[in-house]
Formats: sequence, C-alpha cells, structure tokens
Amino acid sequence: MQIIQCLHSALLVADLEAAAHFYGTILGLPQVERALKFPGIWYEVGGHQIHLMQADGYTVTLTHPEKWGRNPHIAFAVADLEAAKARLQKHHCPVQLSASGRAAVFTQDPDGNVIELSQV
Repeated sequence: MQIIQCLHSALLVADLEAAAHFYGTILGLPQVERALKFPGIWYEVGGHQIHLMQADGYTVTLTHPEKWGRNPHIAFAVADLEAAKARLQKHHCPVQLSASGRAAVFTQDPDGNVIELSQV
C-alpha cells in the first residue's frame, strides 16, 4: 500500500450552527459543497477537507484536560499566531498555550473538539 494524500478529517458536532460559526466565521475556513444528505458542513484548507457531521447529544471528553495538545485534535498552520490568538480571544474562544513552549496555541470548538494553531 502506498498512501499518497490525506483527503479529509471528520469531526462530530452536536450544534451544527455553532460549529459553522466557529469554523467558517472565526477560523475563516472556506466552505465547500457536499453531496451527502445527512446534516453536516464541509470546509477545505490546503487541499484537505474538514467534514463536520452533526451528532445529536455529542460531547467531547478530554483524556488530558490540563494539556489540550495531548488529546485528539486537528492542527492548522497560521501565518501570524498572535493575530490568530487575538481573533480567538475577541470571539471569547478558550485559548491554551502550547505546554512545549513552541509557537502554537490550542482552542476548542463549541463542542469541545481541540484545534491547534501553529506558526509556520
């Protein structure tokens, strides 16, 4: 087997409208069309898609609540980490600095899914 590309990551969300605001408005990911009929929204960045799928009653349980980076997460590269952090804070999103000291912050979407933003 030779894997040549990662096509998408799928995340469960309980509140699709709140998730759309977070991923589309706050993070600024561009939405793409989807052909499937169950509730969800797809975004794409750098040739990789993020598929949000509605799952009523879904909740995230963090295995390591003190260090968000040690939980399942998606990482995005950002050009300006300070600007990204300020945008998250402006929208009252939780922010946790990387415990390793590297140029990265972690946040959570409205359902508690962990997102990493790293300076490139």
